Amino acid sequence: MSDDEFRAALSRLAAGVVLITAHDPDDGPRGEDVGMTATAFVSVSLEPPLVMVSVRNDSRMDDLLVHQPLWAVSVLAENQRHIAGRFAMKGRISDRLLFNDIPHVRGEAAGAPLIGGALATLECRTEQRVVAGDHTLVIGRVLAASVPGGDPGPLTYFRGKYRQLS
Repeated sequence: MSDDEFRAALSRLAAGVVLITAHDPDDGPRGEDVGMTATAFVSVSLEPPLVMVSVRNDSRMDDLLVHQPLWAVSVLAENQRHIAGRFAMKGRISDRLLFNDIPHVRGEAAGAPLIGGALATLECRTEQRVVAGDHTLVIGRVLAASVPGGDPGPLTYFRGKYRQLS
């Protein structure tokens, strides 16, 4: 099986889109917020409340989560495609600039940015890291969860493109 065949097969699986965020206290005098778009994010357990995200080995987020156990998840709404695209860019500018014009608040439990207008937000603490090929599966205990008002549809990813469910 080729890489292209593998990608083509898995591109037929629709996935929700989330923004994973964490605060790097060691980057500059006030630290820096870091973000990454993810579609490999799932619920793992209700008791205890656990979730999992897959991060590329040696990525900025992977490097940060090795020593920063607190992170957050914002489940993106259908009107937040621009946020997903911005944080998925390769060779992008500083994360500090990426957050500049995006409404967000700092979570009380994890200290990481929570994106305004998201369908839901979760604040997590890493419980386990499992290296799996060229990615690491980061399993986090959910410390806090919020479901803001309103009911927009979710942002999804299917066949290599962001899409709306409706």
